[in-house]
Amino acid sequence: MKIYTAEQIYAADKNTMKSQGLTSDELMERAAEQLFSWMHARLQGAQVKINLFCGIGNNGGDGLALARLLKEHGYNIMVYVVNYSKNRSEDFLTNLERLKERKVWPEFLEEGSKFPVLGKDDIIVDAIFGIGLNRAPDDWVAKLFSHIEASDAFILAVDMPSGLFTDKVPDSEEAVLKANYTLSFQVPKLVFFLPQTAIFTDQWELLDIGLDQDFLSKTQTNFELIGKSEVLGMYIPRKKFSHKGTFGHSLIVGGSYGKIGAVHLASKACLLAGSGLVTAYVPRCGYLPLQTNLPEAMVLTDAGERYISDIQFDIRPSVVGIGVGIGKDKKTGKAFSEFLKKNTLPLVIDADGLNLLSENEELLKELPAKTVLTPHPKELERLIGGWKDDFQKVDKAKQFAKEYDCILLIKGAHTITLYNDKGYINTTGNPGMGSGGTGDVLTGIITGLIAQGYEPLEATVFGVYLHGRSADIKVEKTGYQSLTASNVIEGLGEAFLDLFVMENKDQDTEEHGQK
Repeated sequence: MKIYTAEQIYAADKNTMKSQGLTSDELMERAAEQLFSWMHARLQGAQVKINLFCGIGNNGGDGLALARLLKEHGYNIMVYVVNYSKNRSEDFLTNLERLKERKVWPEFLEEGSKFPVLGKDDIIVDAIFGIGLNRAPDDWVAKLFSHIEASDAFILAVDMPSGLFTDKVPDSEEAVLKANYTLSFQVPKLVFFLPQTAIFTDQWELLDIGLDQDFLSKTQTNFELIGKSEVLGMYIPRKKFSHKGTFGHSLIVGGSYGKIGAVHLASKACLLAGSGLVTAYVPRCGYLPLQTNLPEAMVLTDAGERYISDIQFDIRPSVVGIGVGIGKDKKTGKAFSEFLKKNTLPLVIDADGLNLLSENEELLKELPAKTVLTPHPKELERLIGGWKDDFQKVDKAKQFAKEYDCILLIKGAHTITLYNDKGYINTTGNPGMGSGGTGDVLTGIITGLIAQGYEPLEATVFGVYLHGRSADIKVEKTGYQSLTASNVIEGLGEAFLDLFVMENKDQDTEEHGQK
């Protein structure tokens, strides 16, 4: 699912009006009807008090049109116009007159106005500002936001929580009206997924207002939201006469004394992601643990007992995943550098492999095209430098990925995969994944997918999805606190099956429809 900028959404509105022969008022009415249908389906005429706070632009017009529909269906409403400017949109004025015709006279709130009394059992509809906000709300409006939030009433935002920009972080949290639920028109907004801006709505949902699908599909966007339907198109089915050689050979290079578990996790995840063969390359101290606990994997050892000091192997793997548990011993750093300078194989680099890169930036030029880098937040900062906010972080990460022709992750609740000026935002995963070893698992999954023939970008996007989906499946039994990296590995089979179930349901539906 594409994520559009405010400018692209405005263009979609104009194109829809032109292609469907609509006025802006008619498109607004369509939006209001969707808002009303959503609320009516849940309230079923309940006489809870609904307080609608409407701005004086088109977002306010949506709120006034919604108020009219609620009134016509017998709901108990009170309408407030937040009069923050002398400028009013035509559609706002049109819907204001229609509301007055139904004997509903809104109360106008201005600077110095006494704020209304709100009950904790009320419903608040926030239709004050929409996607066109370009400056911080006035102080008195911010105080109104605080007053509304203090009521503890349920707050439903129309399209966007008021005070939130589409393209930057607000200067003050108090200048945004935090919503319990946001009903976003047609498409999600980028701010729903960045840590500093996603906090302003607990949940969001899309309302289809019939924007022109041809225009939307042809419009290129900088971000895409990745869910099950998107990764289904990436999945490569297995053929009947395939064998272990068909699915590639993964080499996992890493480990040091006390950190062999990282290689174990990555190697096992690689196997369960479908790699035909997996070899672990570790210091000698890792030989016995891996041979004993992971019989499906082969093991090669370095001459060093506690650390890797020389990366030499006589196999020809399809891909190399390197860095998990490897440490930063001087001999290890030298071996890592020498390996990169002669390597031509696809790479996935994680953990101390990334830290060695950030300490020796000249090595970044040695990376093969589309090398996958999987840093956690601190490792990312070491690679690209600090940032003032989430938007700058994304911009700097994009520039880094472009400069070095690599695929770069920004890990988080919605992990973003960046490549070639585009971001792919993941929708799976949960807070239980915040424990040691889950990053090693992701490295193994991505490596295993590349081994099977997935292009590095698709392997990364698909791997991030599977990683999170597996955790979502297992957390239902473990809870957040007890979810471990091993649990995530165990859930990979179910994550794959989850894709198949949906695919089969779709096929069954199509076959039934044809009959």
